[in-house]
Amino acid sequence: MLGLSNERLGILYASGAYLLWGFLPLYWKLVDHVPAWEILAHRIIWSFVFMILLIVTIRRWHLFLEECKQIMFNKKKLFGITAAGLIISLNWVIFIWAVNSDRVLDASLGYYINPLISIFFGFIFLKERFTKIQWTAIALVFIGVFYMTYNFGSVPWAALGMAVTFALYGLLKKTVDLNAIFGLAIETLIVTPVALVYVFLLESNGTGAMGFSFEGLILIGTGLATALPLLLFGQGAKRIPLSLVGFLQYFAPTIMLLLGVFLFGESFTQVHAITFTLIWLGLILYSYERFLHIRKMKTVG
Repeated sequence: MLGLSNERLGILYASGAYLLWGFLPLYWKLVDHVPAWEILAHRIIWSFVFMILLIVTIRRWHLFLEECKQIMFNKKKLFGITAAGLIISLNWVIFIWAVNSDRVLDASLGYYINPLISIFFGFIFLKERFTKIQWTAIALVFIGVFYMTYNFGSVPWAALGMAVTFALYGLLKKTVDLNAIFGLAIETLIVTPVALVYVFLLESNGTGAMGFSFEGLILIGTGLATALPLLLFGQGAKRIPLSLVGFLQYFAPTIMLLLGVFLFGESFTQVHAITFTLIWLGLILYSYERFLHIRKMKTVG
């Protein structure tokens, strides 16, 4: 029963993360005139600041320093956390660029593709296995995503880039045993020096967007907007299978799809309708299988 409770908690954490990510385009649209790389730099810096303040507030500063020392002498953890910091930064800038270039549906497509790659990584690297119902659900999702990708008429590089980078990030979070709060703080710590230099150069030549203005406040707020869903994701990813993490991620692209169509005025074609239907059929099947599994575990328990 303890494991079952832990899985339910993981589902709540992960679901909360994906809901916040789904509405994140609304935030980036507030600074859509600021270059994506500049937004990324501020996102890294203020995420790090937010995490340090959180660590101090919960009185874990000494534990954090101890974790940093251990990582410095653990090549596997150091490589994993460094790779995670670089990969999630790349994912961030692709996402920001897509949203602020009026390509919210591209961002949505990227997050639809991502679970397939997450499932593939779970199958190959983590030896996760699936039932016939789960394989059927995966097949429906694959058909839907392939249909949408094929009908784009060209390779959707932004969508594919987002999908691959976030799947790699999820795999690293699953394999590197590190406290979620400390992990995010160290990930941003690694890339913060580069971000600081970049912002300093922009501000020194008068082209930066930071200052006592609305844009400045929004850029500072990127720390909270970034850290909160990532913290929830980190807690969720440790408690549930990577394959389930992948399926829960459909919350985010579905919200983005709706925002793109109904708020930002992007066209919703027959291709989108067919893809959307196939994906949700897969989700229903997968959810049904998970329900049967949980009920069986309750009976055995």
